[in-house]
Amino acid sequence: MEPSLRYSIAGTPFEAPPLAPGLYVVSTPIGNLRDITIRALETMAAADVVLCEDTRTSARLLDHYGIKTARKPLHEHNERQRLEAVLADLSRGGRVALISDAGTPLLSDPGFPLVRAARAAGIPVYGVPGASALLSALAVAGLPTDRFTFIGFLPPKAGARANALAPLAGRTETLVFYESPRRLADTLAALAEGFGGEREAAVALELTKRFERVFRGPLAALSPQFAAEETKGEAVILVAGAPESAAPAAADWQAALAAAMEVQPLRAAVDEVAERFGLKRKDVYAAALVRKGGE
Repeated sequence: MEPSLRYSIAGTPFEAPPLAPGLYVVSTPIGNLRDITIRALETMAAADVVLCEDTRTSARLLDHYGIKTARKPLHEHNERQRLEAVLADLSRGGRVALISDAGTPLLSDPGFPLVRAARAAGIPVYGVPGASALLSALAVAGLPTDRFTFIGFLPPKAGARANALAPLAGRTETLVFYESPRRLADTLAALAEGFGGEREAAVALELTKRFERVFRGPLAALSPQFAAEETKGEAVILVAGAPESAAPAAADWQAALAAAMEVQPLRAAVDEVAERFGLKRKDVYAAALVRKGGE
């Protein structure tokens, strides 16, 4: 077998088994290089090419395990331009591994247009699961995990961020956000303002690395901890859901509906009010039709 189909662990070489044609979405470590699966190593070693978010970043992982497979960049700035060429390779029976800089591709990382296009073209797409900052943070934060919603990155500008948070304030499941170190303090402050400073939350930093840290507490207490200096590495913010409450007063949500209908199309106003007050959309829609008919 050719050397390019080999990988090594602690200096011991292994031969990767043959790989069926198709696109392989491969999870890679989020920090600790040992958090890699044998299947991921075999897949990357046996593939024709490894598509990397940043070839320089991925080189550390691939070189560590002696993987010599060709590497090509696929990131948010070139993905759509490279799509046709990658699909052509796959259509000819190619074996392509897709990885991101860390963790599972497509979760706030490139890859969605390629996976969608491959599926539409009838090309097999295989998942090679592994590390994920989202799941790792949920597992150690000590917040409810029976229901959660992954929000990802919030808008960087204060106004847009506040608007994005407004409809989430009443959600009762755990909410998970990603954030860069330079915006962490501002985002925590915005969460405290939008959700209430008493809302329980956690901030996970440097997951799986030597200096892994998880901070727990109310949002009002967490925000000042990160205001003095910038942290290192991408952060995962987890916020407990809003407490279950009694149904909102009809007068309150109907007043909000009337205001929304003055500045938005009917369907958009209905969606906003239903989400904001935790109501069934059909009930809000019926009220909106009555109001519109009475105008």
